[in-house]
Amino acid sequence: MTALRSWEGFLFLVLILIYAVNAWNSPVFLTIGNQINMFQLSVEKIIVALVMTFIIINGEIDLSVASVMGLAACAFGWLVQAGVPAGAAVAIALAIGLVCGAFNALFIVGFGIPSLVVTLATMIAYRGFARVLVEDRGIGDFPAWVDKLGQQGLIGPIPLAMLIFAVLSILAFLILQRTAFGRKVYFIGASRAVAEYSGLDVRAVKTKIFIASGAVASLAGLLYAARVGAVRGDIANGFELDIITIVLLGGVSIFGGAGTMSGTILSILIVLALRNGMALENITGHIQTGVLGVLLILSVMVPLIRETGGRLIARVR
Repeated sequence: MTALRSWEGFLFLVLILIYAVNAWNSPVFLTIGNQINMFQLSVEKIIVALVMTFIIINGEIDLSVASVMGLAACAFGWLVQAGVPAGAAVAIALAIGLVCGAFNALFIVGFGIPSLVVTLATMIAYRGFARVLVEDRGIGDFPAWVDKLGQQGLIGPIPLAMLIFAVLSILAFLILQRTAFGRKVYFIGASRAVAEYSGLDVRAVKTKIFIASGAVASLAGLLYAARVGAVRGDIANGFELDIITIVLLGGVSIFGGAGTMSGTILSILIVLALRNGMALENITGHIQTGVLGVLLILSVMVPLIRETGGRLIARVR
C-alpha cells in the first residue's frame, strides 16, 4: 500500500513482478544478449519518449514524431542514393528534423493553433513527403560504417543507439527535474494563463521543446535506418501511439503539469519487458499490440487511479 503513494513506486513493483514472471517462464530472459536485444528492437521509440515527456507535461502533444522519423530516414536514404556523402546526408536529415519541429512550433506558438490539430496535419504531410522521396521502393546499400554503427556493438555488445538512449535519459532527467527550464515546463503545463501572468516566456519554452522534438525524432529515424539497413516510405509508421502510451503509463498527465522522467523510464522498462516476455512465449504481434492498446487506456486513467489510491490509503490510516 505504501508504494501506491507514489506512481513511480507502483511502477517499480510492477516492473519487478514482470521481470520475475518472465525469468520464471524463460531462462533466456535475463541473459545479457536478450536484454540488449530487448532494448535494441525498440530503442528508437524510447528515445523519442524522452522528449515526448516534456511535451505532454507542458500541456501539448506531438503526433508527428513518427512521421518525422520516417522523413529523416527516407531523406537520408535518398541523399545517399543520389551520391551525397553519408556524413553530409546525416547532417541534412537532422536539419530536416529541426525544420519540422520549428514548423510545428510556428503554427502552435505563432498562430495559436492547438498542437493536436497542427501535429495531426503535419503527421500526414511529413509522411507524404517521405513517400514522395522513396515512392514504393526500399533504399538500402548504405556505407559499411553506417550499418556497423546500427547493427553491431560499439562498446562490447552494446550498440550506439543504446548508448545514446542512456546519455539522453540522464540529460532529460536532469533538465526536467533539476533545472529552471524544467520547472517552467511544469508551470506552463499546469496553467498557461498563470505562467504568462507571472512573466514566463511561454512561447520560447514551447518553441524549444517542439524543435527538440523534431531533432530527437530525426535522430531516432536515422538510428532506425542504420539498424534495419534500409528505408521505406512507411518506416516507423504508427510509432507515435507506442511512444505516447509509454509516456502516459509513466504517470505523465495528458492534461499537462504532472509526471516525472523517472516514471517514463520505468514505463519504458515495463513495456519493453512485456513485449519481450510475450515474444519469448511466441505470442503474436497482434496480441502484443492489443496489450499495448489496453495499456494506453489504463495510462489515460492514471490520474484517476492515483487519486483513488490516495483516498484508499487515507481511509486505511
